[in-house]
Amino acid sequence: MSKLNVDQKTIKELLTDKSANFLIPDYQRPYAWEENECRTLWDDIFSFAFPDSNKDLFRANDEYFLGAIVTYKNESGQSEVIDGQQRLTTIMLLLRAFYDRFEHMADQPSKDMRKNISQCIWRTDEFGNADMTNLKIDSEVATDDEKEEFLVILRSGEIAKTATSKYVLNYRFFEKEINTFVEEYPSYFAYLPARILNNCILLPIEADSQDTALRIFSTLNDRGLPLADADIFKAQFYKYYEKKGMKSEFIDNWKALSSVTDKIFQPSNGTPMDELFTKYMYFIRASERNKSSTTEALRKFYEHDKYNRLLREHTISDLMSLVDFWESIVEQDSERFSEEVLKKLFVLKYAPNSMWEYITSVYYLSSRDNDGNLCNSAFAVFLSKITAFIFAYSLTNPGVNALRTPIYTEMIKLYSGQLCDFADFKFEENHVRNVLENYKFTNNRMVTRSMVTWYAFTFEDQQRPSSDRVSFDIEHIYAKERHNKENKLENPEKLEDLGNKILLEKTINIRASDYRFEDKKKYYMGYTDAKGKIHAASIIKEYRELVQKEDFLEGDIEHRGRQINNKFIEYLDIEGLIRK
Repeated sequence: MSKLNVDQKTIKELLTDKSANFLIPDYQRPYAWEENECRTLWDDIFSFAFPDSNKDLFRANDEYFLGAIVTYKNESGQSEVIDGQQRLTTIMLLLRAFYDRFEHMADQPSKDMRKNISQCIWRTDEFGNADMTNLKIDSEVATDDEKEEFLVILRSGEIAKTATSKYVLNYRFFEKEINTFVEEYPSYFAYLPARILNNCILLPIEADSQDTALRIFSTLNDRGLPLADADIFKAQFYKYYEKKGMKSEFIDNWKALSSVTDKIFQPSNGTPMDELFTKYMYFIRASERNKSSTTEALRKFYEHDKYNRLLREHTISDLMSLVDFWESIVEQDSERFSEEVLKKLFVLKYAPNSMWEYITSVYYLSSRDNDGNLCNSAFAVFLSKITAFIFAYSLTNPGVNALRTPIYTEMIKLYSGQLCDFADFKFEENHVRNVLENYKFTNNRMVTRSMVTWYAFTFEDQQRPSSDRVSFDIEHIYAKERHNKENKLENPEKLEDLGNKILLEKTINIRASDYRFEDKKKYYMGYTDAKGKIHAASIIKEYRELVQKEDFLEGDIEHRGRQINNKFIEYLDIEGLIRK
């Protein structure tokens, strides 16, 4: 069981402790507070210290809670700050500004307060005298080019006139507010820092490990973003490349990776950069011939053997190549991919799960040429194979966990230069047919959209949408509303049969959804309204055949359903996935 040390402390108790030695670690994000946050902090503290702007209304036992500071002791004995970086950094800037303002004050309370503040900022000797070269906080944030300005401010209180970092701007803000405060409330001055040190409360939570600290952070933090796995990886890379004298190059590459992943990945869990590392993880698993269906958590996987899987010469270049590949997919890059490939990728966009992305990443990294390109014809063959298998397996063996065993096996083949053929996982035709005939293809099931999209692209010359912004609904050809009004279906469950489902652009579906079939035709095929406005036809080719019918009834649902089922089984057979 994880151990925690939790002990509410005043700012003075926390920072004057002899063991106080805080580190903003390299995997943290850069300091982000701006004047708005600092002003809120200042106003809140002032209102607390001087209720109704009156120092005498303050009670000595009043407390103001500033939040938690989550840390863990690293191997060097420093308290690495996992949560609370922003407020701790800001408090140190505020205290340094107060320290400077007390410099020329000769009265004993001011001298005492200045010494108290010094003991919060710097380490002291046995007589309580501050060593101004030895701070109680340090920063190693990898992508914060301005962190040195923070440390210089704390050491000397000096800032360059041209400096514009958030540290500098916030320090200047506090200097200005303190000066204004002294002018307006000269007799109150010493009370404010005293009440900040003695009555403002922090909740330090010291965990026994980094993992525990990160879990606590994720639980407590409901506003900021928790540290992602990729933030931890960034820190490891930073140390690795710093030793090689390539720190700046790494930071540039990391920023480029982060920029592209933010644009192209929208994972349901984790960050876009985490998603990139997840895709790469499967390539490493394949290289290790790991077909275990148990998948380690991302950070656990990479931290194995002191991050040996991660810290390799080619990792960053692999990631750059992989993210470029996925950017081309998202942008439907017709210069990189053939039209055949782009159509197959469009169908896979609506796959019932994300396993196709992981095996495709392994295929790319294993099959690319020296320029990072794939053979389009071979890529099309691969995409057709995995589409057939994943769609069928999702019907016969529902759930992504079931899919891991065959997919992981094929990943290893791909890494070894073999073809992906699913030789050990072929389907029984009768079983597939029985599943297709009895499956409830409700619209909330991902595989319903998968099958409807696949079938749309079995029609010759079916076009891709001209823009990724075009979105599709699943259209009930025989409308639910029609059934509710006419009640002519012998088996109302036929409404949810695959034979009654077809892709339709959302903009058209809104207009056509509740009409009888004879009225829907004009929406499917496009028309010009009374005002002369042209309403475009659907790009789905099958509508050209459907509108030739006078009506679309229960028998038509059954007939079209059989057509789809037969076509899909034929597809599996062509791909060599039916057991003979």
